[in-house]
Amino acid sequence: MRTFRAAAAAAAVLTLTLTACGQDSTGVDDDRKGGDEKGGTIGLAMPTKSSERWIADGRNLAKEFESKGYKADLQFGNDDVDEQVAQIENMISKGHRLIVIAAIDSAALTNVIQRAADDNIPVIAYDRLLMGTEHVDYYATFDNFKVGVLQGTYIAEKLGLKEDGGEKGPFNIELFAGSPDDNNTRFFFDGAMSVLKPYIDDGKLVVRSKQTKLNQITTLRWDGGAAQRRMDDLLSKAYTSERVDAVLSPYDGISIGVLSALKSVGYGTKSQPFPVITGQDAEKASVKSIIDDEQTQTVYKDIRKLAKSAAQMGDAILTGGKPEVNDTKSYDNGKKVVPAYLLQPVSVDKSNWKQLVEDGTYTEAELN
Repeated sequence: MRTFRAAAAAAAVLTLTLTACGQDSTGVDDDRKGGDEKGGTIGLAMPTKSSERWIADGRNLAKEFESKGYKADLQFGNDDVDEQVAQIENMISKGHRLIVIAAIDSAALTNVIQRAADDNIPVIAYDRLLMGTEHVDYYATFDNFKVGVLQGTYIAEKLGLKEDGGEKGPFNIELFAGSPDDNNTRFFFDGAMSVLKPYIDDGKLVVRSKQTKLNQITTLRWDGGAAQRRMDDLLSKAYTSERVDAVLSPYDGISIGVLSALKSVGYGTKSQPFPVITGQDAEKASVKSIIDDEQTQTVYKDIRKLAKSAAQMGDAILTGGKPEVNDTKSYDNGKKVVPAYLLQPVSVDKSNWKQLVEDGTYTEAELN
């Protein structure tokens, strides 16, 4: 009998301890507050650790929510949709108050988001729109169409196509796009082609591979290795005697892969300089590449501001406020137009990369 009583007492103490830590006796979080209160845990579902950008996003989001009085449960899906689904299901089971999702596959999370809605857990889409669900509350992102416009405009200006007078061209260009399961891919592509297509149509830009449709040029999971293999193939088939003058790349990791392929066939010398190569995210390796006259341009997106925007949205939702949005028309996910807050991207090349040091994104030592 004494043993039983001791065990019961120990169990009672354990139950009280778990409850005090924000869990019930089954180990499930019990920290979801009622309406209009701070506190509790925010689930942060990021897509991968393979990109320095997403590691920084997760860190920034956790910091912003913690500064507002919340706990953060940061998970990375390792580019595995099933793993990300399982992570979000776990966040729901733990009773997290809000979930912020940067999806691996924008259309693959409808069922788990439905479960979040069933448990009255709001969802914010982070930089990648969640498709096919009415249960995404807000969207924090950049002006993704403008990202593409900046890339296309840079190519046109660097090749002299926008100069008045004279007949510039023809120039050879190859097109790369992002992952087919990321809704942003179409925005980037459409923005770039709004600038480049007129030059392609009138013959000033020539795509020798003839691969100009989005479904011909996507890069699954934004993988630089896949981009390198595709560029190797393009060079061997379409450029045995011709030169590549420009490459539209939507992301720095893809740009680095393209550069590797170009180097392997002799680009990067005085007699065979690199083509104009765009990018996105101002990742450290690509900024260093720009400084070294390899990659030509990237599009900088201040993800610190993006994390701040998402945290402000989440805090407003949970405390009875009104999240700030500046776009209520552009982002139709097939079930609803998701109210969004768009931040502005900035074109960066060798002429202005030092602004990334001045604003604290990098130190000069990191880029040398």
